[in-house]
Amino acid sequence: MIILGMMSGTSYDGIDSALCEIKYIDDEIQIKLLAFESAEYSTKLRKQITAAMPPLKIFMEDICVLDTLIGQSFASAADAIIKKSGIQPDLIVSHGQTLFHWIDEFNRAAGTLQLGEPTWIAEKTGVQVLSNIRSRDIAAGGHGAPLVSILDHLMLSHSDSVQGALNLGGISNITITSNKMSTIAYDIGPANALMDAAILAHSAGKFSYDKKGEIAASGKVDPLLLKVFLEHSFYALPAPKSTGKEIFHLPYLIEIAGPVVDWAIEDILATLLEVTVETVAIEVEKYGLATLYVAGGGALNLHLMGQLQNRLPECKVLTISELGISTQSKEAIAFALIGFLTLHGLPGQIPSCTGAAGSRILGSLTPGATGMRLPEPISLMPASVRIIN
Repeated sequence: MIILGMMSGTSYDGIDSALCEIKYIDDEIQIKLLAFESAEYSTKLRKQITAAMPPLKIFMEDICVLDTLIGQSFASAADAIIKKSGIQPDLIVSHGQTLFHWIDEFNRAAGTLQLGEPTWIAEKTGVQVLSNIRSRDIAAGGHGAPLVSILDHLMLSHSDSVQGALNLGGISNITITSNKMSTIAYDIGPANALMDAAILAHSAGKFSYDKKGEIAASGKVDPLLLKVFLEHSFYALPAPKSTGKEIFHLPYLIEIAGPVVDWAIEDILATLLEVTVETVAIEVEKYGLATLYVAGGGALNLHLMGQLQNRLPECKVLTISELGISTQSKEAIAFALIGFLTLHGLPGQIPSCTGAAGSRILGSLTPGATGMRLPEPISLMPASVRIIN
């Protein structure tokens, strides 16, 4: 089966599209990446998304406009990779763009909103679309995150030693597993979110991220600021837990670090990078991880990766490419996997990772040009995933 997985994360810098051939052989799922593309949002749309992100307030008109424009962007990205590859998928899985993730006062996920109307994708490509992936898990009492943990579990849970898979997007999340424990996963805290917000504000929109961590590497960590950042109550919450830019945003940063005009940006970035390093390191040490496989945009931040390894001498810090997956394509591949499971009547999440009351089949299906096409159900969950290169 050919499935196109599409993802835009909390950094909302664009749409990653992974065209995958997925086979179920015996009790193993085999995934071969046939094509991968990353399409940036237009400058105008990115500014519109930025203006809609918490804690800013928007009108229903803005939500309608964004839902349409993001859906059209996903449709164009899907059409582009299909035409470039010459391969028509059986299913497109669209994560959409998260605009709000609602966590109540009891650390329960009460709702989540991903925009990007799927009918635009179905109309442009003629392919059936699976969307609204997170909501079913939340309805079952889970956090709807981290859903990538299903891929991590199937790849890593057979090891005798404790393994970790870390995603460094806007928010950092981790999956921890071995053959001696139930797999767990949860959000840790900000990864790139605060660093990106800082450089975007300081450069008045000229720069949106610190390439390879070069600016942070030239700065000095402010120990007093670092201490205040690390006192945030989210870090002490028990897993499962999830967070986002509803908490870790520019006003929060300014509240602690002061007005943007007063910043020495290299020192601010060095300190924020250390927040990511320290919060990740605490979790790695808590579970005694032997190996940590890193994906997401933060895996390309050489200074961040170096600081993580320095902080964790007992743990091998590697990129997910060691397992045959590029750092950028992992989440899109994970959503393609979830789509395969859904079409075959299998759950796409792990309750011990999300906190849901039980296993659930994920997503809502939009018909393609010829209606909905469902294969024969599979009764047995796969035991493993193998990446075919």
